[in-house]
Parts: sequence; structure tokens; C-alpha cells
Amino acid sequence: MPASSAPSEAKLPAMVRAKPFGWFLIIAGAIGWLASATLVLERLHLYTNPDAKVSCDINAWISCGDVMKTPQAAIFGFPNPFIGVAAFVIIITTGVVLLAGANLSRWYWIAMQVGITAGFALVCWFFTQAVYILAILCPYCMVVWAVMIPLFIWITVRNLQHGVFSAPAALTKFLTEWAWVIVGLAYVGVLAAIFFKFMHVIIGSNA
Repeated sequence: MPASSAPSEAKLPAMVRAKPFGWFLIIAGAIGWLASATLVLERLHLYTNPDAKVSCDINAWISCGDVMKTPQAAIFGFPNPFIGVAAFVIIITTGVVLLAGANLSRWYWIAMQVGITAGFALVCWFFTQAVYILAILCPYCMVVWAVMIPLFIWITVRNLQHGVFSAPAALTKFLTEWAWVIVGLAYVGVLAAIFFKFMHVIIGSNA
């Protein structure tokens, strides 16, 4: 979209203006990067000593080490966290560029939308695998899940508000006004799924 046809910054909701959105990308991206980088370091530690215990090995159902040893943890032939390390750097860099006052082209935001959508789909897939197939939770992975939910929703809202994609005005308004509620409901859904899957363990351990 040409810059002249983009909506005025002052007319946009506060969250999707350049500086607030830039800070959001930096903070969310940094949290996701730290979790991914920690997983990479833990995985490298397991390569040198497959029998080692990593920092988030708590019990039989909360164990990053056990998850890392499964095929689901390397679906492209290398550890999944490497994807996060690279992808979150892009998120952080985009936030810094926005704070610097740059006006990124429409093609960049289209690519960002494609990337965050693909990443969110991958996270959803791994969530179902971890909870329902492997029945093992990885705390650092869950940090990445928690970050990806608001990133996906708010990047989508930002692109709709800036006219990167066409959508009915009513839909854009609804998603913007209810974005954090949707994020909260997604968190509740994730926690509920985990609770009901591991209810026998949770209740048993507290009995």
C-alpha cells in the first residue's frame, strides 16, 4: 500500500501505533528469544551428555529433556528452538526499526504476517503433540507458546488497522477492541487443556 493511503498515526488505536507496537515487539520478541536460546543451550548440553538432566527437568511430566529427545522436537531435522532464535530476532529488529521511525513497506508486513502465521501454526501443532501425544510439558516451550499468542493476534490486528490486508471495518474494529480478551481466552484454553489432560497427576500430587 502506498504511504499516502495509509491511515494517519493519530487516528489509529494506541496499541498499533509505531512506538507502542515497536516496544511490544521488542519485549515479546526478547522473552521468546531468551526461552528459545535457553532451549538451544540445553539441547547442546544433551548432545554432549545424553544422560544429563537439564534445568527444567522437574518430574515425569514436566521435562524439557524428555521432550527434546522426541522426533517432534526436530521436525525439520534440527532442533525446533533454532527456528525461534532466528525468528524472534526478526521480531525484535522490527520493533527497533519502528522505534527508529522507519516506515516499512507493505511487502514486509505481508511477509511478517505469513511468518507469524506459520510460526503460530507450528506452535499449535507442537502444543497438541506435547499435551495429547507425548504427555510431557516443556516449561521453556510454554513460554514460547505464551509469547506467540499475543504476537500473532496483534500483528494481525496491526496489519488490518494499517490496511495491509482488506477486511470489513466491523471485523477490524471487533478484533482491535477485543484483542487482549482473545489473548486471555486463548491462555485460558491452553491452561484448561493442560489441566484436564494432567488432572489426575495434578490432583494426585496435591492430595
